Amino acid sequence: MRSNSGDYELLFWDSGCKQNASGRSDYKDTQWATNTAKMAWTVEGIYPKGADGTYVNSVCASKDERFILTGDDSRLWRIFNNPVRFNHKPRCYRGHSEFVCSVIWDNNDNYVWTVGGQDMTMMQWKKC
Repeated sequence: MRSNSGDYELLFWDSGCKQNASGRSDYKDTQWATNTAKMAWTVEGIYPKGADGTYVNSVCASKDERFILTGDDSRLWRIFNNPVRFNHKPRCYRGHSEFVCSVIWDNNDNYVWTVGGQDMTMMQWKKC
């Protein structure tokens, strides 16, 4: 498993739930079941210029690994081509009254589900 720490580190965990300090090299060729880390090499370009690590609230890669979704503090959910490098332009969508706290794909990568933080609304979006 991999996760992000409060100080924006990418952490790796072994099957015994112990942190693996050598995880970056030990797991470099690992095919992950899901990709939801906000700090990782494949998502290094998801943050707008000047934004800190708290700006993006949720990340989710499509099952086919072609796209990355993000939900952020500016009421937007965005879809990027994967991997996301700096200066990549996403497609942006707005539907919530405040920040988007969660984004996820359905099982077939046909729909996106978003959840708004302030409006507490779940929305379903069809991928075109």
